[in-house]
Amino acid sequence: MCFSVTILGSASARPTAQRHPSSQVVNFHEQYYLVDAGEGTQQQLVRAGISPVKIRAVFLSHLHGDHCFGVFPLISTMGLYGRKTPLYIYAPAPFGEILENHLKYFDTELPYEVVWHEVKTTEHTLLMENRTLEVWSIPLRHRVPTSGYLFREKEPPLNVSKEKILSYGLSIAQITTAKRGEDVTLESGEVIPNGELTYRPYAPRSYAYLSDTNYSAKAARLVSGVDLLYHEATYAAEEQRSAKDRGHSTSRDAAKAALCAGARRLIIGHYSSRYKDEQVLVDQARELFAETYPAVEGSTFTIEKQK
Repeated sequence: MCFSVTILGSASARPTAQRHPSSQVVNFHEQYYLVDAGEGTQQQLVRAGISPVKIRAVFLSHLHGDHCFGVFPLISTMGLYGRKTPLYIYAPAPFGEILENHLKYFDTELPYEVVWHEVKTTEHTLLMENRTLEVWSIPLRHRVPTSGYLFREKEPPLNVSKEKILSYGLSIAQITTAKRGEDVTLESGEVIPNGELTYRPYAPRSYAYLSDTNYSAKAARLVSGVDLLYHEATYAAEEQRSAKDRGHSTSRDAAKAALCAGARRLIIGHYSSRYKDEQVLVDQARELFAETYPAVEGSTFTIEKQK
């Protein structure tokens, strides 16, 4: 079952010839979720080979243009593609007011519904769930109300050990009982604890998106144990004052967050246009957190299953 993140945009407020504003796609079991949508997002989707119609929901971290300007042309293009299913957008207020005006003046006859869900940026809340996935809000520290997002796979169904099935002679009904997490009673009356019969096939996987924000230990703790963490690193370590004043993080802040969270891997992005080569930021972060990787546009990070 695929769980991956594709980077569409890695720039901060000012795009460059090589970098687009913030945007990425989470692919979970072929369910596609857009995280932020800076200018040019729909073109980046096409370049990545991802049809806009496949996007089930959009999660906007905040209402600065470099994170949301691209969602409006995307809405229009989905209509041209003939989309029929609703598009869900999770974003802080007053996005609903902005969306209402867009639909009033530009997309008056869409063939599908756009549904906005307000994200309370001071709350750690379950925003969306289905049979296999949960998405949680993560309060961040920026100049405007901002939320990060945690995509967390639900616990996979239990497997029953083949050896135990044979040794106890378990029936189909007893196997079904064990898969539900219940103890099994044999014909002899002996009760076999569920833990002796079953095992978890793999640990649930997770991905967290923390941008834009000052360093926040609270946010890092809320994504504790995350497999893959994206954290903004707008500035190099020596620009700590600029980062703090502007509600952003340095490369070292991102590494600190990964350490605090106990993350397996860290992606850094949202680079200031002053850095022509992001390797200096990656190298600084790796001094604290070795498993740091750059948000190279078009690259895909796969989250593998762990026992």
